[in-house]
Amino acid sequence: MKILGIESSCDETGIAIYDTKAGLIADQLYSQIELHAQYGGVVPELASRDHVRKIVPLIQQTCDEAGLTLKDLDAVAYTAGPGLVGALLVGACVGKSIAWALDKPAVEVHHMEGHLLAPLLEDDKPEFPFLCLLVSGGHTLLVDVQALGSYKILGDTLDDAAGEAFDKTAKLLGLPYPGGRYIAALAEQGDEKRFKFPRPMLNRPGLDFSFSGLKTATRMTWEKHIVTCSNDAEKNQLQADVAASFQAAVIETLAKKCLRAIEQTGHQQLVVSGGVSANTSLRETLAQMGEVHHFKSFFPSMKYCTDNGAMIAVAGAMRFQHKDIKPHNLIKAYPRWSLEQLS
Repeated sequence: MKILGIESSCDETGIAIYDTKAGLIADQLYSQIELHAQYGGVVPELASRDHVRKIVPLIQQTCDEAGLTLKDLDAVAYTAGPGLVGALLVGACVGKSIAWALDKPAVEVHHMEGHLLAPLLEDDKPEFPFLCLLVSGGHTLLVDVQALGSYKILGDTLDDAAGEAFDKTAKLLGLPYPGGRYIAALAEQGDEKRFKFPRPMLNRPGLDFSFSGLKTATRMTWEKHIVTCSNDAEKNQLQADVAASFQAAVIETLAKKCLRAIEQTGHQQLVVSGGVSANTSLRETLAQMGEVHHFKSFFPSMKYCTDNGAMIAVAGAMRFQHKDIKPHNLIKAYPRWSLEQLS
């Protein structure tokens, strides 16, 4: 079966075709980073308009790459939520329209389930059940995954998501948007031990996260020391040291919460997905921790960490195989949608 996947929940237009026998056979992605960078963050109205402009040409390019026409598809899957409602509606309307015109099944996909299943695109893939850390600009979740659609949220963020904290700290330091990659690159030049930032909520039981206090501590440290810099070299070193110290605090917090969840659930597999899962230091830390505590970590390829059509296509294929099909005359978008509402 060949499934067309459409992702348009935020600022990437992702299109892919997944074959349940051959795997991923075509994949196209258009990023709006340059469009939104001048504003320091995503502008929802601009995002929606850009999806309208790009989505149909990308679908055609993806079909051309696969050597297929739309009539060769067996189903159409699209991101129905959560995300920006206008952006979601673009993908939902196009996906449902194609399915209706071709008399093919339409499949709603939960955006975070797409991330959760993204490692299944790899040769070395996890098997159910497993623990999942979903960590991105909008979400930081620890999820007990028993099977497709059987999800229990063990921990959530009480304020900013980890990726959001990276972006806001990058803006504080004068780095471009999106900030995660720039913080990570700058951290390689810095001393992570220069500043001892708080490790939020590690001193209390539970698996929830909070990054607002860490963000505030970082801002106060930056403002305190930047006024003492007498030249560019000192400023640059301060910038690198703050980035390294901040990143170390986030990664230690995420890693120790993962270990706590592993011990609580008894799982021996940890899936890490979402934009922040591209962070090399996080990957190395969790891999080393797994060797010591006897669990294995699974990550998607770097290009499938951020939003993409491939993860929607593979999630849609699994949903389609379970007959989770929606009527053509019902187009919905869910800006807020808990994983625990899936079945």
